[in-house]
Amino acid sequence: MHDHESAPDLASFAIALADELPGNWTSEHQIHAHYPDQFARAEHVWDMDLVAHAIAEHVLDQDAVLTRDDGARLYVIARPRSGEEFLVGAIAPADLPADAFHAVREPDGIAVPDDPVQAAADITTDLLPRYDKALAQVHDNAARLTPATPPELVVITLSGRDFHVTKPERADAAQILADNGCVYDRDQDAFVLSCEDTAAQAQAIQQAAAQLDRLGIGVSVRLPQAKPALDTTPVAAPSKSPARRR
Repeated sequence: MHDHESAPDLASFAIALADELPGNWTSEHQIHAHYPDQFARAEHVWDMDLVAHAIAEHVLDQDAVLTRDDGARLYVIARPRSGEEFLVGAIAPADLPADAFHAVREPDGIAVPDDPVQAAADITTDLLPRYDKALAQVHDNAARLTPATPPELVVITLSGRDFHVTKPERADAAQILADNGCVYDRDQDAFVLSCEDTAAQAQAIQQAAAQLDRLGIGVSVRLPQAKPALDTTPVAAPSKSPARRR
């Protein structure tokens, strides 16, 4: 978890960042009194790399959500074990069916410095173009959907540093998971992709998801259920105190 004495001021950073980003953004900062509270805000974070691992592995006593006037949202946290960086991730729209996300790559988040001007520049040139492209794809997919028999769906959950994937019904789908490094765990009746290199792990799971999609098998990515991280203790904090730019 964070060293709170050296952690940067998230609330002030988020407000300043909202001012620097292109378009009209508002900022809402929240302090979490209890560890499970962080998952409600992070439920739809659209990430399978840096931000997802931080949420799964660390107690985050606060976060901020930036909202653009068209509804796009960014999730902001202080980077664990770093006193000079933040993590910024996209938030997926919550009102679209799971099928709309098929074949759409997650616009994984990025680390930015404790400098709102430079951070806004990094987000504008890197994260926002990928986020806007992904949003356009899922909205287009949603518009094309017609009522039909739901396709087979596998669920990918980040648990600690490992990805857990529900066992597909089809043998060829199970083989795809095995070919991408997933190992079947009989006790859990699921495939597990252990973490040795987070970048390689994320690439493997994204490749498996793309191959499953070509078979017509849907993929749903979910954050883990609240479970205290090892060697961490949730920090008691005041009730939420939103900070808004205007």
